Amino acid sequence: MALRYRSIFRPGLFQDQVVIVTGGGSGIGRCTAHELAALGARLALVGRKPDKLDRVRAEIAAAGGEAEHWICDIRAEATVKDTVSAILARYRRIDGLVNNAGGQFASPLGRITQKGWEAVVGTNLTGGFLMAREVYTQAMAQRGGAIVNIVADMWLGAPLMGHSGAARAGMVNFTQTAAVEWSAANVRVNAVAPGWIASSGLDSYPAAMRETIRGLKHHSPAGRLGTESEVAAAIVFLLSEAAAYISGATLRVDAAAPNAPRSVTLPPRQAPMPAFNGFHLAETPDVLRD
Repeated sequence: MALRYRSIFRPGLFQDQVVIVTGGGSGIGRCTAHELAALGARLALVGRKPDKLDRVRAEIAAAGGEAEHWICDIRAEATVKDTVSAILARYRRIDGLVNNAGGQFASPLGRITQKGWEAVVGTNLTGGFLMAREVYTQAMAQRGGAIVNIVADMWLGAPLMGHSGAARAGMVNFTQTAAVEWSAANVRVNAVAPGWIASSGLDSYPAAMRETIRGLKHHSPAGRLGTESEVAAAIVFLLSEAAAYISGATLRVDAAAPNAPRSVTLPPRQAPMPAFNGFHLAETPDVLRD
């Protein structure tokens, strides 16, 4: 029997529901797609790289799930409209949206060009807005649904990631606004803010940041980085019926790291906090390999 995601949620929780996952070709998006598929959802994977999306589609199929993929630059309004229309034409419904696509590069503010700033804000804020707006106007305004926007730990500023921090903060505000404006259509809008997560995205940063990334665990109250599964579980919960009275909220998945300033010595621990990892295909990022 093929290996499947070991979710803590009950089997069939999302049976026959249609959920879009942007950035579904890698990292947290890939993990979340696998968990939703294992719970019965039909997945619409959206991203820019067909090879990665096709790999995840094949993985989900091998595990007995259902997924298709659409190539889309979420920053392009017309393309987003067409993509959502195509997904509706295929499935006739959209029950959930995981606005996960994002990306950034490390740089002090003084060296970020307008082009670089707009590229990051376009992906992490404008693109998320466009996807949410089209899913709402084309589908959820008629039958309700749930949207989860993936943001980031930016509560105390975002040194070397100022463009991303500004965009993520904007997405939190958008989440709060949409939760009110779209509530009459029975649409819930929430956000998940991952902290330091052992995901493939860590390998995208330059070699100069390698030791900084490897040392992050020492600044986490958990004594470790989070897993993709721990983020996926938060997303799945907010999409589920158990979160029926939760909207406009941002759920942090960060082990309280923002509450532990570098000036404070963390309590000593003999071993890291126990982790949850239900993803049968989880991969350790190269930067964290010994």
